[in-house]
Amino acid sequence: MFLKTKISSVFGTAILAAGVLLGAQAQAADFNLRAVANSNENDEDYDGLVVFKDFVESHSNGRINVDLYIGTQLCGNGVECLEALEYGSVDIYISTSGGASAMYPYVQVLDLPYLLRDDRVAETVLEGDFTRELRKQILADSGDTVRLMTIGNTGGWRNFANTKRTVKTPGDLDGLKIRTVVSDLPQELVRSLGASPTPIPWPELFTSFQTGVVEGSKNGITDIMGMKFTEAGLKHVTLDGHAYMSALWYMSNESFMDMPEDLRKVVVDGFSALQQATFASPKRKSIQAYQDFAKAGGELYVPTPEQKADFKKSAEPVYDWFKGNIKDGEKWFDLLAKSAAEAEKEIEQAYAADLN
Repeated sequence: MFLKTKISSVFGTAILAAGVLLGAQAQAADFNLRAVANSNENDEDYDGLVVFKDFVESHSNGRINVDLYIGTQLCGNGVECLEALEYGSVDIYISTSGGASAMYPYVQVLDLPYLLRDDRVAETVLEGDFTRELRKQILADSGDTVRLMTIGNTGGWRNFANTKRTVKTPGDLDGLKIRTVVSDLPQELVRSLGASPTPIPWPELFTSFQTGVVEGSKNGITDIMGMKFTEAGLKHVTLDGHAYMSALWYMSNESFMDMPEDLRKVVVDGFSALQQATFASPKRKSIQAYQDFAKAGGELYVPTPEQKADFKKSAEPVYDWFKGNIKDGEKWFDLLAKSAAEAEKEIEQAYAADLN
């Protein structure tokens, strides 16, 4: 009898606690944010959104609710999703620079090759005033509707990969058919290095490697292994690190400004946490991806500093193209180059303090 009474008491307490929890959850948040990433749950974008959602909901004590829409439920591509931000049917969206270039062409500055030396330089630049300047421009060009919140990473670094041979110098790319997106800047880069740019939709790339329609690509190692391109013959990767795979995170400016200042601060801090998560995620995932690449018979080549300088020299026509074909291109090129130089100087000063 005592046991029955005790168990009943425990169940009663549990049911009461569950009722209180459900009641708390049922209370509507003051602000509901719809966040979209046109990717999947294995992607760095999803990792960042999970961190953002947890941070914002907990630090706002439930006053902000974040719903995640992973895939194409609410919008299907960069232009469509950015327009959804403008119209207010989406509150948060992430795109690559290529995905936003049709509306904001100058964001392609982030795709210019060899301007960002390494992760530490890239992260220092993207945490600073360069991102704030881009924010001002996008706000102005969108009529104060689209607010760039932060820039993270999605996939690490773009490197040249191919099915034919080891690439050590720009000359080794000569004549190779390299897959690009339908965008001028990456095609100009491939041409400047002596290869032939061949736009191919992403879902068709595996078969295109198999059939020889293309012989190479510009991808991060996690994308290569995630799509099992080694099984289609992609066995040579040169770690030239020509482009940092930036992820631009936007928010409806109206949704942001409708919040009181204390909650806007929570959202800003949440995007900072998201940024750090997306900086870290590709580094972790690439470890296994490189191991899997080697097991699949893949060959990695790391250019010497002199060879890396040759790649950058060969790519200089892309800088001229950007300055001449993109409105205010010279301004954005100079700003990114200056920000990178300042970051490198700051890091060298840190070395001087930390190595002695």
